[in-house]
Amino acid sequence: MPFSRRNFLQGVTCLGATLALRDAQASGDHLPIVCVEEHVAHQELLQALMPHLLPSATYLTDWGKDVTDLGGASETRPRVLAAKESGRKLLDMGNGRLADMERHAIDMQVVSSTASPQFLPGKTGIRLCAEANDALARAVSKHPTRFAAFATLPWQEPKAAVDELKRCTSELGFRGVILNGRPGSTFLDDRGYLPVLEGIAAQKVPLFLHPGLPLEDVRSHYYTGFSREVSARLSMFGWGWHNEEGVQIVRLLLSGIFDALPNLTIICGHWGEFVPFFLQRLDDSIPRKATGLRRTLSETFKSHFYVTPSGMTSLPHFLFLREMLGMERLLFSVDYPYLSLNGARAWLESLPVSRQEKELFAWRNASKLLHLEESLFTQRV
Repeated sequence: MPFSRRNFLQGVTCLGATLALRDAQASGDHLPIVCVEEHVAHQELLQALMPHLLPSATYLTDWGKDVTDLGGASETRPRVLAAKESGRKLLDMGNGRLADMERHAIDMQVVSSTASPQFLPGKTGIRLCAEANDALARAVSKHPTRFAAFATLPWQEPKAAVDELKRCTSELGFRGVILNGRPGSTFLDDRGYLPVLEGIAAQKVPLFLHPGLPLEDVRSHYYTGFSREVSARLSMFGWGWHNEEGVQIVRLLLSGIFDALPNLTIICGHWGEFVPFFLQRLDDSIPRKATGLRRTLSETFKSHFYVTPSGMTSLPHFLFLREMLGMERLLFSVDYPYLSLNGARAWLESLPVSRQEKELFAWRNASKLLHLEESLFTQRV
């Protein structure tokens, strides 16, 4: 390989992470890390889904046409990977993924499907959800100490979704459920989805609310008018789908679902998809006199939600959420392979908090919430 500054820096970064892991293990001070928002792709599911999404979301293929993300080869923190590279890594649930985890000293990934099968026709969606979950279960079974999984469900058919939920949690050993975006043409507070939420609460597993594509009427008015590259990124991971997920979360808070289902637990990424930073404003603007709920929106959020950074390694965000929610409500994640793993461990270990708090954030909260065996991690400490 010819010499280049990029290759040199990449080598230094990888060597530094490897040496840090070796030194930590040698000293008995290794901090285990569980990442709870890491993604995989099921090729047949994606191939079936794209014809249903692209007619109203052509911008999906505009990302990366004019700008190639370097992905962190010379970076010291997680950064966006180029579309082709992340696409390749999404399909890898074996040696390549494990090598990346070893290189950056990540102990476990809780993996989940990156697709939105709820937008497929009913029977097709049901079948492909089951096949994607089966493929994920097979991959996890090969490396049970390194991977755990969240199930993807056919929300367009609530009864089938409940059946698949029970199969995944009871038979396949999945640790929760992921929903990418809205469950359909309406948001999750639509009462048609109540049986699925009741099922999730009854199984006592968390629901990870992951961002998805914004409503097209909203996107066309709010996020267009720039170059194709900027409009695509603004519509998706730059702003649009985070705002969309924030709206879904607020609607859930207002719906009264958490009064009805006290065991319903939600995980949301990207430090809460804007919502925690507006909780006081929401309480002041929409008080209990208006909502008729048993608790304020802040109280409900703090009782039912966990948040994770999704690779946004920002100290001010961390400190705010630590103060707002407490360390017991924070989980760690990198959003691999959309983001690189660069610097994730170094950032976590450098946080200005006690070792006990780092452990809560890095793995103990996830272990407790997802019922992971503590011995998987304590044996490495």
